[in-house]
Amino acid sequence: MSRPLFIAMDGPKGTGKTTLLEALTQALRAQGNKVVRLCERNNDPQRAQTMALVNQLARQPSPALEWQVCEQLAESRAWITRHVLPRQPGDSIVLIDRWYPSDAAFRRTVPFDQVLRLNIEHGVQVPDLNIALLTTAQTSWARAAARRRGLGSTVMHTLQEQIASTQAFSRAANKHGWLLCQNDGTVTAAVDQLMESITPLLHA
Repeated sequence: MSRPLFIAMDGPKGTGKTTLLEALTQALRAQGNKVVRLCERNNDPQRAQTMALVNQLARQPSPALEWQVCEQLAESRAWITRHVLPRQPGDSIVLIDRWYPSDAAFRRTVPFDQVLRLNIEHGVQVPDLNIALLTTAQTSWARAAARRRGLGSTVMHTLQEQIASTQAFSRAANKHGWLLCQNDGTVTAAVDQLMESITPLLHA
């Protein structure tokens, strides 16, 4: 490969992204692949400003403020596209925890198609593979409740909001052809499914 294979994994809160990303990383490395793990949050130069807007939006919901959040996230992803992704080894697989598909789960008033267009216009890199991680809302809600930090969300506070988030993300995933990975079963089963889709890309 002349450039890294760029794979993004997104999904609603509590769907098991962190656990699955770690297991997928181990499976890919076991095959001799060089894997780089990135997290949008940790590479976002405007993270503090963005979260201030998100917290303000939680207190005072408005379409205009939500659009401002979308614009700031797109600017940050464009910065990561220009300054972080080019530094990764050309023979590696870059796995990123959250990218623009995550907006499909968390945007309430801004249609995702507008968010997608905004990201493309800003020059945000399109992944070679978008993995859409899903569970039932009840499963993700129960998993989150079992964690010490809970759901860990500034925008999701009730099961009904989690259901709406899951439904919105599922609709976007189906519409845009993202790789659907249902993570209600074992981690091994989910990794096996993903490896079947990723392995052919390594030899394309």
